Amino acid sequence: MKHIGIVACSAEGASLCYRTICTEASALLGRKYAHPEVTMHTPNFAEYMKGIEAEDWKAVADLMLASAKKVAGAGADFAICPDNTIHQAFALFIDKSPIPWLHIAEVVAEEAGRHGYRKLGILGTRFLVEGPVYREKLDAADIGHMTPEKTGRERINSIILDELVAGVFTNESRAYFTAVIKELKGQGCDAVVLGCTEIPLIVTQETSPLPILDSTRLLARAALKKAVEAA
Repeated sequence: MKHIGIVACSAEGASLCYRTICTEASALLGRKYAHPEVTMHTPNFAEYMKGIEAEDWKAVADLMLASAKKVAGAGADFAICPDNTIHQAFALFIDKSPIPWLHIAEVVAEEAGRHGYRKLGILGTRFLVEGPVYREKLDAADIGHMTPEKTGRERINSIILDELVAGVFTNESRAYFTAVIKELKGQGCDAVVLGCTEIPLIVTQETSPLPILDSTRLLARAALKKAVEAA
């Protein structure tokens, strides 16, 4: 099996990704307790937030590349990053990476295509939903997309950065996500991307008015599939 490197940003999303890889591998491999080797590196989250808030994507890219080198040094064959927002820095470092990567938005776009979805609602930080990460990948796949209106984007950004990354999950915030997804459904979306790796911890398929594309678990499953291809 290939060795998976996780370039982590925030703890909650990275933990969910790691757990998904380890807990779902045994069914895929047909062996109890089995999973690929995994190495994860997390720099100081405050340094990531400093770069994100300043929209200094070169600084974010430097952190991602440093992590890639560390997981590669530990033997990882390829890397994933369970954080959608910082993929905005992807193009600034990928040609310098010592190992190949899976891109989270490409994984989500491929899954949307398999289901035949034609218009996706995108939820995430304001940096993510107002940036190019999903727009570029979905446009390339000829899949339509839209985001909540400005007030909704700002409220969701606050929930993510003030609550979810700290492991705080309230009924009020859960209800707000449900209301926003309902609005997106009314505007013609046929599925919604949980484009922050912490959102799946508060939004589930049971509570969502639309089918969900859980970016965290989809990335973990794509990494797992790549890792066991030769197993």
